[in-house]
Amino acid sequence: MIEAAMLWNEPNNKSHWDAELDPDWRLFGEMAILAGEAIRAENAGLPRVLGGISPIDPGFISNMKGRGVLDHVEAVAVHGFPLDWNHWQIHEWPAKIDEIRAVTELPIWVSEVGVSTFGADEVQVWGLERTAELLIGKAPRIHWYSLYDLPAAWGATTRHKEAEGSAYYRHFHMGLINADGTPKPALELFPRYTPQLGLVQWFHFEDPRLDDAVAWMKRLGVTYLRTGLSWADSFRPNAQAWFDRMMAALEDFDVTVTFCFTPEHLGLAAHHTSPPREAGEFAEFCARMVRRYAGTARSREAEAASLGA
Repeated sequence: MIEAAMLWNEPNNKSHWDAELDPDWRLFGEMAILAGEAIRAENAGLPRVLGGISPIDPGFISNMKGRGVLDHVEAVAVHGFPLDWNHWQIHEWPAKIDEIRAVTELPIWVSEVGVSTFGADEVQVWGLERTAELLIGKAPRIHWYSLYDLPAAWGATTRHKEAEGSAYYRHFHMGLINADGTPKPALELFPRYTPQLGLVQWFHFEDPRLDDAVAWMKRLGVTYLRTGLSWADSFRPNAQAWFDRMMAALEDFDVTVTFCFTPEHLGLAAHHTSPPREAGEFAEFCARMVRRYAGTARSREAEAASLGA
């Protein structure tokens, strides 16, 4: 089932939102408000979450609050990777959450946290143990990133790629399972922390790992998951069939669906981090996905009628 809709992914990160085109996040704020309203119109009971921020920046949350965005969400989310990308230490996690709690009364989700095996498998084992110790009981949702390593041939969805140096290559080693399907040591440890810990798993378009991922998550005792429905992918041939297959496969989990990634032909610039030319088009995509996968009976009837079903 769909338990929440998330508006974008790391909107304050230059790899996921073009701050050169939107330096004060005015365009993002307008887009998020329209999307929040569209989701509420389709399902008033579906929680909306502001896309997890990275870095953890109370100034960005204050910006969103000032623009009225927080009036259109039921929670905010943060991402943290202190052993890989952040300039703070892992034991600072409670303080980082408190920084956000100081500027909003909304619940704070940890919608991505993880440790790579870029240096050694043992680092991930220790990082999982310490993260669980620090965060379980401190946030309503904790999504560990991720189940699978990213295959090297696929490339990471980040704007500057190899120019990011070793930071880019860490993207490929965040999983509990190697890209070849073999388990890492931390995988055996993970069930100690489920169901309190959930997972993040981004599925690429027509991802061949989908069914195996479902089987692994059930074996691990995972009950909740965060994934994405890409606005950009929605323009691929057979996109709706893939979305339907993915969401059906995940129906036994409580799923937070992240809506993000601008289609090149609809952005101010031709890349996935660009603000759209028309903010309402992103809102229409969000509404369509909620209507199809988390709509009320009335909205599903309207969807079926529009498709001639």
